[in-house]
Amino acid sequence: MAADDRKLRIIPLGGMGEIGKNMFAFEYENEILLVDGGLAFPDADMLGVDILVPKIDWVIENAAKIKGWVLTHGHEDHIGGLPYMIKLLPKIPMYGAKLTLGLLRGKFEEFKLSESDVDLHEITPDDRIKISKYFTVDFFRMTHSIPDNSGLVIHTPLGRVVHSGDFKLDYNPADGKTSHLHKLAQAGEDGVLLLISDSTNAERPGYTPSERDVMRAVEDIVSRAKGRVVVTTFSSHVHRLQNFVRVAERFDRRVVMEGRSMVKNATIAQELGYLESKQPFVASDNVGDLQDDKVLFLCTGSQGQPMAALSRLASGSHRKITLKPGDTVIMSSNPIPGNEEAVGRVINQLYERNVNVYYPPTYKVHASGHASQEELKLILDLTRPRFFMPWHGEMRHQVNHLRLAQGMSHPPKKALIAHNGDVVELSRDDLKVAGQVEAGVVFIDSVGRAGDEVTEPVIRDRQMLSAEGVIVIMALASRKPSVEVITRGVAQGENGLVKEVERIALESLQRGVREKRRLNDIRDDIFYPVRRYIRKATGRNPLIVPTVLQG
Repeated sequence: MAADDRKLRIIPLGGMGEIGKNMFAFEYENEILLVDGGLAFPDADMLGVDILVPKIDWVIENAAKIKGWVLTHGHEDHIGGLPYMIKLLPKIPMYGAKLTLGLLRGKFEEFKLSESDVDLHEITPDDRIKISKYFTVDFFRMTHSIPDNSGLVIHTPLGRVVHSGDFKLDYNPADGKTSHLHKLAQAGEDGVLLLISDSTNAERPGYTPSERDVMRAVEDIVSRAKGRVVVTTFSSHVHRLQNFVRVAERFDRRVVMEGRSMVKNATIAQELGYLESKQPFVASDNVGDLQDDKVLFLCTGSQGQPMAALSRLASGSHRKITLKPGDTVIMSSNPIPGNEEAVGRVINQLYERNVNVYYPPTYKVHASGHASQEELKLILDLTRPRFFMPWHGEMRHQVNHLRLAQGMSHPPKKALIAHNGDVVELSRDDLKVAGQVEAGVVFIDSVGRAGDEVTEPVIRDRQMLSAEGVIVIMALASRKPSVEVITRGVAQGENGLVKEVERIALESLQRGVREKRRLNDIRDDIFYPVRRYIRKATGRNPLIVPTVLQG
């Protein structure tokens, strides 16, 4: 292949036009480099679905080409899909920092995986790793809401691709380790062919507040609290957990971790040296031994999840702890889109219990982990890429990030917004979408049992059940045919609807028995006339389930 004809193919499999399930594939000739493999949370109409993960059929088909898998950090939207994918792929060298791999290992038991199923390589945010003949990766630290968060400089035969990872430019992070901006500046000096950058807060002017600002706000609230203090945030926000532990120590309060994922992630972070505490955390069984003004709970439930610790506290259904008037609850997170109603319900329940409730944006107890406009412009200015692709955001975020790039004094030669599944071809002279691979989403149910895939027809049936109800027809094909009709969620109009369905079904059944038709054919003979009648009589389309048994 002539040098001028060489192309790097960049395929986003998740994370475009959405916040969640982030995953990239970089392909050059016969080699593929994967970056991340996250999950997302379902929309309200995806009934009964726990999580979403990227569809990776193309990755499975090309598994023999994969030379390495790089992980930017340990948040669920970047590593949460890996346990489902690892089972479908051969053992691939996987590179991640200590905490990232620690959180991934924490999933192995739940998903019946073992260390032998993966080929893990621990790196630091200062490392350069030669992945294969065509791919070498320089890691560089970027501050975020979790330690060990990295951006990537991917060296390819065509030039450098900078992948920002998730980031904000926090000059006062909890661990004191600031972003490696000098590495970005050096990449810009050497020449960046393509920048792929976090777009989450591209609509937000100015700078994103520091984690230190959140700590100060929480510190002020705790200093005035007379009773117990309950703080909820994402259990993977290790920087924030560390700051809250320090606040508790400052005011002589013992820390209680409550909620399965909070206990699990905090334990992993402690064991790996990312979470420090002067005293051991207290088990919730022993809270009764402490005065109310000597305890601070760190618990799950920041998104209003019904079975999480905070929801059970708010509803009064927690087995061990009961909130009292005068207690203080601090909600240190914003609702993920789609969770606003659930979070609002929890807040109202807390007010009903006469506790003091602090939540954003009314109180400054949360700061985003993502960069605002001035920080995004700094990254663009440091790297001065020839081409630009906004990523990690909904369409409005990506469009505003693209406009921000085009407004720079040294704008990229070309920028484009890709969609999941696009095959983006990058050469030294052009950036364009040159095709599509199969991409999309896999619905995962029963996450507590390591997850089962839910197909789209099942989702449609659940939506139909929710909106239209169900009609179950039990038919007995015997010498004396009989029919029983059961409805749920269907308006019956003085029971006339059920009687008419019974009549239609019985006629079809009797005819089928006389003509000695197969049971499956009789079932269809019942289904279609009943469906036509229901649609004409009610204008509705309930789920109709006829079952025909041989008598």
